[in-house]
Amino acid sequence: MNKPIRLYYILFAVYAILIGIYLWYAASNTVPDVYKGTPADPATFMTTEQLSASETYSAQRNWLFFIAYPWEWGIYIVLLFGGFAKRWEQKLERTGMPFALRLVSLAFLVSAVAFLVQLPLRFVGYTLSRSHHISTQPFTGWLHDKLVAFGVNTLITLAVAVVAFWIIRRGGRWWLKLWLLSVPFTLFLMYIQPVVIDPLYNEFSRLSDSALEQKIERLAADAGVPTQRVFQVDMSTKTNALNAYVDGIGPSLRIVLWDTTLKRMDDDEVLLIVAHEIGHYVMHHLEWSVLGAIGSSLALLLVGSILLRFLIRRWGDRWGIREPGQAAAFPLILLLLSVLSFVSLPVSNAVSRQAESSADRYAEKLIGSSHSAVSMQQKLALATLDEVDPSPLVRLFRSTHPSSLERIADAQAFENRSR
Repeated sequence: MNKPIRLYYILFAVYAILIGIYLWYAASNTVPDVYKGTPADPATFMTTEQLSASETYSAQRNWLFFIAYPWEWGIYIVLLFGGFAKRWEQKLERTGMPFALRLVSLAFLVSAVAFLVQLPLRFVGYTLSRSHHISTQPFTGWLHDKLVAFGVNTLITLAVAVVAFWIIRRGGRWWLKLWLLSVPFTLFLMYIQPVVIDPLYNEFSRLSDSALEQKIERLAADAGVPTQRVFQVDMSTKTNALNAYVDGIGPSLRIVLWDTTLKRMDDDEVLLIVAHEIGHYVMHHLEWSVLGAIGSSLALLLVGSILLRFLIRRWGDRWGIREPGQAAAFPLILLLLSVLSFVSLPVSNAVSRQAESSADRYAEKLIGSSHSAVSMQQKLALATLDEVDPSPLVRLFRSTHPSSLERIADAQAFENRSR
């Protein structure tokens, strides 16, 4: 084992221990004194066993999240400093294949290695979810979904890699050209996500409860939302968690309710959830997210291109990489993309939380009440043993939604103002 790899292993071990200690002690279901004894206090709606399980499971899954990124980075570091990418490129060059085929072959090898090395960590997460009775999916179904995801992601990655490296090899401001191409590609992916990709994993249908569907139709009509955009998805064979979301763009945009949500929440709670998702639709949050993705991709490509050139100047000789357009640079590019994505999480999460808060307020105004929001948030927290008030680090890097404590407190404040 060479020095850089050994050093990374040591740093990773120290980081994993320190972050584990922080998360273990930070995973507490205590709330500020002002909220104790209120509906936002988990002690009022969780049993002692559930409180303990919530703290344990929160610490475990947050730890897995925080080590998953450096775990992935370690894969690319080993491929680079271990000389694997360089040797693979050299062997492929000796075959006489065109560059595009050599790139596809090397990119597939890197993707396959990354998938296999990350699989044990994902299996641990699946096992923990099963042990806490959140996941109901059998191992074969879980593995099937992971293999489908690998196939879809790899096909997209290989197609993007061929185009991207063709542009990079032509020189100039390749990062700007890539960004311009990424705009229609991002729109295309968002369009096909709900109608092509999502059905590969789950079964979608119109709502099975006709009485509830009529209530939703009236609610949607009040908001000016087409009712044919509301679907339910069969998730009860995979999880006990509750969820709903809005997905797609333009004609493919739809509101999706998990069947677990429909089964375990009453009509008022479901209507408030639908109103929340309608809020995303009416306020064009999906369109704004597209613009955000396009803007962030420009920043990512610009910063990434600068870092890529710097790293090649610094360690290129050791890695066998003389220029960014070499096939051997593929794991380095993946490393940079992953690191920059992680670093940008606090910003994207903050934007997401703001959008979720505004959708909450829209839902309360559309319904005219937030009475059901408290019980709904309590059920959501119970279903996945969520922390109602996560620690600052977890909130910064993981929280795409306001905490249950914040949402319950806001709902009560709205109800008090409405009286």
